[in-house]
Amino acid sequence: MPDNIVNTLLDLLYGSWLVLGQMAPYLLLGFLIAGILSVCVSPPWVEKHLGKRGLWQVIKASLLGVPLPLCSCGVIPVSVSLRQSGASRAATTAFLISTPQTGVDSIAVTYSMLGPVFAIFRPLVALITGIIGGALVQAFGEPNEIKPVEIPGGKSSPCCEDHCCMEEKPKANALARIFSHGFIALPRDIGPALLIGIIIAGGIAALVPEKSQAAYLGSGALSILLLMAAGVPVYVCATASVPIAAGLMHMGASPGAAVAFLIAGPATNAATFTTIWKALGHRTALLYLLTVAISAFAGGLLLDWLYQAFALDLPMLYQSAHGEHLGNLWLANLSAVVLLGVLLFSYLSSRQSSEN
Repeated sequence: MPDNIVNTLLDLLYGSWLVLGQMAPYLLLGFLIAGILSVCVSPPWVEKHLGKRGLWQVIKASLLGVPLPLCSCGVIPVSVSLRQSGASRAATTAFLISTPQTGVDSIAVTYSMLGPVFAIFRPLVALITGIIGGALVQAFGEPNEIKPVEIPGGKSSPCCEDHCCMEEKPKANALARIFSHGFIALPRDIGPALLIGIIIAGGIAALVPEKSQAAYLGSGALSILLLMAAGVPVYVCATASVPIAAGLMHMGASPGAAVAFLIAGPATNAATFTTIWKALGHRTALLYLLTVAISAFAGGLLLDWLYQAFALDLPMLYQSAHGEHLGNLWLANLSAVVLLGVLLFSYLSSRQSSEN
C-alpha cells in the first residue's frame, strides 16, 4: 500500500479519534440522563398528561418532547399511541416536531462540539417549532377530531425497528431499567449512525482544509436553503447529525446553515411524513412539513445574525483535544474508550437477545 494512502488512513483515524474523544464525556452523561428519563417519563405518563385538547396541551407536548431521546422513527409509535389515547392532532403534532430534533444526549453532544450557543439555541428552536406547528394544526388542520386512522402494524411505524419501538420486559428495579435504556437500548439504536457521523467529521477535519469550501457553503439564505434541503430527505438522528454539522462548519458552512441541517435532518424523513399522512391527516402532514422547513430557514437566518451581531467565536472541530491541560486529554481518551466499550456491549447484547 503506497505511503500516501497509509498516511491518509492514519490521518482519518486520528481525526475520528479526536472527534470521538471530544464527544464521549458529554455523550456518556447524556446516556445516563436519558436512562433516568426513561424511568421517570414513561409512555403511559405521557399519554396521561397529553390526553386533553387545547393550546396548553400543545405547549406541554412540545416541552415534553425536547428532552426525550427519541429518534424520528422511534417517536412515531409513541405519537400514534398518544393520538389513539385521546390526544388532539395539535398536541400530537407538537410532540412529533419537537421530540426528534433534540434530546438530552444530543444537547450534551451539541455543547461539546458546537458550543453553548448552539446547545441553547437548538432546543429553543425545537420547542418553538413544536408550539407553532401544533398551533397551526389546531387552527388550520383537519376540522374534525374523529378516531385516528390505524396505521399498518398497530402502534409501530413502518420504519421503526429500534428498541424504543419494541415492548420492553419489566425490569427488577429502577436502576436496572436506567442502565438498560441508557447504556444498552439507546447506544444500540444510535450507535451505527453515530460512528458514521464521527468518521465523516474526523475525515473532514483531518483531510479538508478549514474554510476551503466557504465559497459553496458560506453564509446567506442560499447556503441555509442548500443544507436544509440536504437534511429533509436524509434520515439522521439528532445526536449523529452533530458531528456532521461540525464538519460542514469546518468546511465553511455558516452557523445558520449548520443549524438548518440540524433542524431539518432529524425532524423529517419519508417514513415519518407518510405515517403522519395516514394517522393524522393530509392537511396535518403538510402543516408539519411546512413548519419544519420555515423554522429551519428562519432559525438559520437568526443564528447567523446572532453570530455576526455579537461577534461570537465559531466552534472548531476537536478543539478540546488541542487544549493546554493534560487532564482534558486524559479524560477525552478514557471517555472514548468507555464509549466504544458501551457501543460494543450494546451491540453484543442485541445479538445475544436476537439469537435467544
